[in-house]
Amino acid sequence: MSETQSTYNYKVVRQFAIMTVIWGIVGMLVGVIIAAQLVWPELNLGFLHFGRLRPLHTNAVIFAFGGCALFATSYYVVQRTCHTRLFSDGLAAFTFWGWQLVIVLAAVTLPLGMTSGKEYAELEWPIDILITLVWVAYAVVFFGTIAKRKVSHIYVANWFYGGFILAVALLHVVNSAEIPVTLTKSYSAYAGVQDAMVQWWYGHNAVGFFLTAGFLGMMYYFVPKQAERPVYSYRLSVVHFWALIFTYMWAGPHHLHYTALPDWTQSVGMLFSLILLAPSWGGMINGVMTLSGAWHKLRDDPILKFLITSLSFYGMSTFEGPMMAIKTVNALSHYTDWTVGHVHSGALGWVAMISIGSIYYLLPRLFGKSEMFSVRLITVHFWVATIGVVLYIASMWISGVMQGLMWRAVNADGTLTYSFVESVKASYPFWAIRFLGGVLFLTGMLVMAYNMFKTIAGGRSVDDARVLVPAAHHA
Repeated sequence: MSETQSTYNYKVVRQFAIMTVIWGIVGMLVGVIIAAQLVWPELNLGFLHFGRLRPLHTNAVIFAFGGCALFATSYYVVQRTCHTRLFSDGLAAFTFWGWQLVIVLAAVTLPLGMTSGKEYAELEWPIDILITLVWVAYAVVFFGTIAKRKVSHIYVANWFYGGFILAVALLHVVNSAEIPVTLTKSYSAYAGVQDAMVQWWYGHNAVGFFLTAGFLGMMYYFVPKQAERPVYSYRLSVVHFWALIFTYMWAGPHHLHYTALPDWTQSVGMLFSLILLAPSWGGMINGVMTLSGAWHKLRDDPILKFLITSLSFYGMSTFEGPMMAIKTVNALSHYTDWTVGHVHSGALGWVAMISIGSIYYLLPRLFGKSEMFSVRLITVHFWVATIGVVLYIASMWISGVMQGLMWRAVNADGTLTYSFVESVKASYPFWAIRFLGGVLFLTGMLVMAYNMFKTIAGGRSVDDARVLVPAAHHA
């Protein structure tokens, strides 16, 4: 290996990494507030009630917390694996400030009721245009960096990041097609069942690409790095990529079982959801088996604990999802807290934990330190977060199955056994446990923020790191 004068751009990685933690706290705080509003209805104050805050929570956690984690890690990984600096520092800076502006605009407009009413795509048309501009800049920076790479091979993590960037661009542009009426109001370009179908093609693939493919890019880089082992099977990782991105696109109709959507379309969605189990578990097994010969590291490496536990939740969520897509299971689970539990086993257990582990890996390297300010606090964070997730999802599973059974219970004469309000009353204790689980997870994020700021205070900003390039690749 020899050193060239080329250097990495760590500034934008550092900015996104810090904002990942800050937006994580904001998004999860809103989640805790709306969980509290279900337990204590008197907390629904003015326009800050559940209906206004809930889309703010989903947008903040998915796009602010998750989005910043994806930007930070993809910019770091693509530079490290391509042995070259980001394609354009200016465009990279634009993606950071543009994305923060999108998040702030969401935080202002959603509580004021300015919404397109589409799940995970609530933002109105001017913000949609800004998102598109930021995303195009992101694609130019990412693929431009790959185009000027110093090594011929494109590491598999970049395939996942690249697939996520392209798919999200397609999903956003198609689903957000709308006719503006005023600056703050628009109507969807689609109507009726077509609107629902396009929405859940988008909605499920927001899960499939924004919340899965991108974070699998993290997994394929940070798990081998932290374990100091090569990925278990590189061939399996490539099969995993192609199988996952092909299958995911077709699974959206499982959100529309027993609706006006044609029955055959629902069945296609169910079938592809079941097929999806194979590539999902292939990726999970590949990540976990990377620890072969290094299992002892889990004892005293809390970052590895986060990364491997996230894979366990990924495996569980991607088993649960296909099961819930089966029509007969969906008849029980849909519209219940079981769905909420499933979403959060993926969002908190998989997405948040892989992000937290990856950011803990990055922070010392971005601030010239050998490790975080306190490794012990990372361990505390891990256990607080894990207990929080388990309390959350277990309470939602029990509550959800109970709700489904109560809603379908009938007396001998065919009348309903329970009124709806009785199912609400029965759910009440589980909502309190869910609130407690959320508080624990939020507490863990506050511990992380403290650890992060102490690490930054004791370190120095590493704006550039020299790029090591194999001598064979010199011009």
